[in-house]
Amino acid sequence: MSIGEVRPFRRADRDQLTALVNAHVQAVIPGMSVSVNAVLSQLECDPGEFIVDPWVSERVTLVVEQRGRVSAATHLVRYGTGTDVGPALRGTGEIRWLIYWPDAPVWPDSSAAGAAVAHAAVAVLRRWQVAKIAADGTLPAPGVYGLPEQWPHVREVLERIGFVRGDRTEVVLLADVASLPRSSGHTVGLDLVRTLGVSGTRFTARRDGVEVGFIEVNTGISGAGRVSSHEGWADVGNLHVDEAHRRRGVGTCLVARAADWLRLARVDRLLDYAAPQEVARLAFLERLGFSRLTETAREWQLDI
Repeated sequence: MSIGEVRPFRRADRDQLTALVNAHVQAVIPGMSVSVNAVLSQLECDPGEFIVDPWVSERVTLVVEQRGRVSAATHLVRYGTGTDVGPALRGTGEIRWLIYWPDAPVWPDSSAAGAAVAHAAVAVLRRWQVAKIAADGTLPAPGVYGLPEQWPHVREVLERIGFVRGDRTEVVLLADVASLPRSSGHTVGLDLVRTLGVSGTRFTARRDGVEVGFIEVNTGISGAGRVSSHEGWADVGNLHVDEAHRRRGVGTCLVARAADWLRLARVDRLLDYAAPQEVARLAFLERLGFSRLTETAREWQLDI
């Protein structure tokens, strides 16, 4: 069995690393892929994380090369210790993601590469003398974060070296926009206003002049040139209906109006997210046409 060489990422690795990233992405999100530029951009900075990325003080990317093949890789970040850094991440070292090819008959030692890069990652984090060590799986693709259930090999290697999953779990859902309701017949006596929201285009529902709910949809989740196939993706940034107005068609009306807007924009896939305990929300989304893609476990930590 050949563990291979653990070494820093080189620009010449970019195509093989992108293939490895996309294999993990596509196990979670059907038909999604990211470009080489998207991968390289995340290694240098993470434009999608505009709040926490400025807190990063150091980044390292390691790969394992086996017989000329990049079999495993990890991207590490260290957050600063200043007061400008959020308390939850202050002084934290994080495996932003760790991925590797599962063993196969023609390549039976890929798991050894995964274990090697995991041990190397922890060694780097310990050398940084961080206050806390965390792990996640945030690849540069919409909907891929935490450690999805489709990556049992990654969970296994992290658990083997002592990482413990946190209590936070999220469900990622996907809808074909063509199958979502249309606003015709779903206005239920509401006035809907379109404005700019904090997480995308916002549709606000008002009844008798009083706001009763809203939805925000973000059509910019792929970024400029970041997603190389299926540019027509969006996600639900916020969806809320006041308690007193639930089960009266308001939520359906909001989703229908947002879906009409997405069709005009030629967006054909819509992502949404929920906690497993949000039973009513999940049932509502599935009734409208959303399908569950994954449950992803978050807040993995390793005792120092």
